[in-house]
Amino acid sequence: MTASYTDYSKMIDHSLLPPMLTEADLEAGCQLAVAYDVASVCILPYFMKRCTELLSGSTVKPSTTIGFPHGAIQTEFKVAESERAIADGCEELDMVVNISQVKSGNWSYVSDDIKAVVDVAHAAGQKVKVIFENCYMTDDEKVQLCKICTDIGADWVKTSTGFGTGGATMEDLQLMVDNTPDHVQVKAAGGVRDFEKLKLVRDLGVTRCGASATKVMLDECRKQLGLPPIDVSDGAPSSGY
Repeated sequence: MTASYTDYSKMIDHSLLPPMLTEADLEAGCQLAVAYDVASVCILPYFMKRCTELLSGSTVKPSTTIGFPHGAIQTEFKVAESERAIADGCEELDMVVNISQVKSGNWSYVSDDIKAVVDVAHAAGQKVKVIFENCYMTDDEKVQLCKICTDIGADWVKTSTGFGTGGATMEDLQLMVDNTPDHVQVKAAGGVRDFEKLKLVRDLGVTRCGASATKVMLDECRKQLGLPPIDVSDGAPSSGY
């Protein structure tokens, strides 16, 4: 059966994370996300409350980042960030693992760090995407992170922040799909910038993509599906996603 427009649009977390974005850029980005009916807006944390207001009444979820982009802050601060984001209306948290602790092989710390954020989110009825930053990881480390996230009950495993040395690769996405059960979804971030790539990662089993090229991808999607174009301009510069 042919996939529908929303099958594709609801894969996209519209990324509004570059630090130079103005309030006008952030507002325009939220409006674009609503017009294209994406899955979520992943926005700079300080703008979370306003983002929630802008998305009110739509099916687009407000989301933000935790410990971004290096994952190196103490767990207690990741918890505090999570609590504040949820208080501001956040429904999905994109947290970065402590990359230094992964590379050090301190798996108990890594697990406890992830679990602390997942516990806060789940207690509030919200969800967590755990960012590995695969460009810095060995395959063995990626597999171990998949196992930890599965055991903890994270909602997604995610390839990248979009600010590392590389983004999602087809090989990494396949590895993550192969090493997580169905209830742990996979999110691609970095490198999915056109509709053909979006279709390819969907075929692998990826359910979300962090993207700033939302308008480009979904305009082409609508064209291929014979749907009328959406008349809205993208008010946010590219994030590199």
